[in-house]
Amino acid sequence: MRVVIVEDEDLAAHGLKQRLQDQDILYIGSITRLSTVKEAVDYFREHTPDLVFLDIHLADGNSMTILDAVRISVPVIFTTAYDVYALEAFKHFTVDYLLKPFDTEDLCRALSKYNSIKEKYSEIHHVEALKRHLGKGRENYQRRFLVSHGHRLQPVGDNDITFFYATGKHLFIYTNDGNSYLYNSTVKELIHKLDPDIFFRINRNYIVHTQAIDRVVKHRSQRLELILKHDVPEDGPVFVSKNEVRGFVEWMGK
Repeated sequence: MRVVIVEDEDLAAHGLKQRLQDQDILYIGSITRLSTVKEAVDYFREHTPDLVFLDIHLADGNSMTILDAVRISVPVIFTTAYDVYALEAFKHFTVDYLLKPFDTEDLCRALSKYNSIKEKYSEIHHVEALKRHLGKGRENYQRRFLVSHGHRLQPVGDNDITFFYATGKHLFIYTNDGNSYLYNSTVKELIHKLDPDIFFRINRNYIVHTQAIDRVVKHRSQRLELILKHDVPEDGPVFVSKNEVRGFVEWMGK
């Protein structure tokens, strides 16, 4: 496969190239290094590599202008010391967003992520299928949620989420693998961005995914208790608020 590194710092470019040559996750036939916005725009107008590593701050400008100037239809892994562009980056064909300084483990994780997705699809439909996997083309509702994980920013897909849980002024995402992440939003703001076919706000603290519900227990006075497939952060049962019972029953019956 052909890899392009867009990086203006010689030391960073050399280090990334060396790590790519030393890893054994992907077979890389060639590595091309570009160092300016102009050079990158000219290159991508004539060439289509298989994977792009893109630093955001280059000597002659912001590399986001490259994405505005030319259509890059292959996966991009951003490598930068700045996290302020993360949301903008994930609007494009982004596989990962590595914050400098990142180590070999971070790089290999990003390569494995690219590789595992790529292997699921045939070469003929690779680009369009990978875009769909990463959430492109489903614009009506938010499908990915950007969270911090150590030195990395990573997207969490909607079907990887068990529930959203609010406590105080904080909102957390709980995922199928048992992890939880702080998310910068509120239940009130978020509920309007979610697909109502798979998410439901059961009370002021919880928004649950339909696949996260193990069973529903009926109590007196038409109270409904949810037994979720994963542990919840607070002690005691999880109830559907009385105002939401009717809507919840209709939602479960869809």
